Amino acid sequence: MAPARTASADDTAAGADLSPAKPGLRERKKIQTRQAIRTAAYHLFEEQGYDATPVDQIADEAEVSPSTVFRYFPTKEDIVLTDEYDALVEDALRGRPAGEPPVAALREALYASLARVYQADATETFQRLRLIREVPALRGRLSEHSADTAWLLRRALAERTGRAEDDLELRIVTGAMLGALMEAMYSWVDSGPGPAGTLEDLRALVTRALGVLERGLTL
Repeated sequence: MAPARTASADDTAAGADLSPAKPGLRERKKIQTRQAIRTAAYHLFEEQGYDATPVDQIADEAEVSPSTVFRYFPTKEDIVLTDEYDALVEDALRGRPAGEPPVAALREALYASLARVYQADATETFQRLRLIREVPALRGRLSEHSADTAWLLRRALAERTGRAEDDLELRIVTGAMLGALMEAMYSWVDSGPGPAGTLEDLRALVTRALGVLERGLTL
C-alpha cells in the first residue's frame, strides 16, 4: 500500500475481500477489467521492466483496447499508483476509540489498512512498492496521489480533534506520518528480493517509523 489516489465510486474495491458491500454485475465487470489491466501490467513490468513496457502492449496482454486502459488509468503511472485502499484507512481511523490520541489512532488505522492490502496479495504489494522505489516517473506522480490520501486522513482527523481540515498542525502531522509510513515500506522492500518477512515484521517497521514522530522527532 502506497499513498495513492482513491478510485472513483464507480470503481470500488479491487477484490471482494476488501469491499464491505457486494458489487452489482456492472461493478464486478469494472473490477475484473481493472484487475486484468493491473495483472497484465505487473507481469510485463516484471519480465521486461517498467520503462520498456508501452501501454499498447499492456492492452494486448489484458485483451482490451488502449482506450480502455486509459479510461481506467489516465497514465501508465496510474496503473501502479491508483488504488482503492484510501477509503479503508479513513474507515479504520473513524473506527478507532474516541479517546485515543490522534497520532496513535492514525498509526493503528494505517497499519490495519496496510495489513489488509498485504493479506490480499503480498507479492503484488511488494512489486508495487519496489516499482515506486526504483522508477523516478512513479515517484514524481506519487506526490500528486499522496495529496488525495492526506486530504482523506485530515478530514477524518478533523472530526476527531475539532480542528479545521486545513489546520496547519493537522497538515503537518498527517504529512509526516504518511512520509514515515512510506519510509517503513521502502525499508521492507530493501530487505530482500521478495516479501522477505511476515506481516509482524512489516508491523514492526511501521511501528518503529511512526514511533519517531510520536516521541517528538528525537533521535
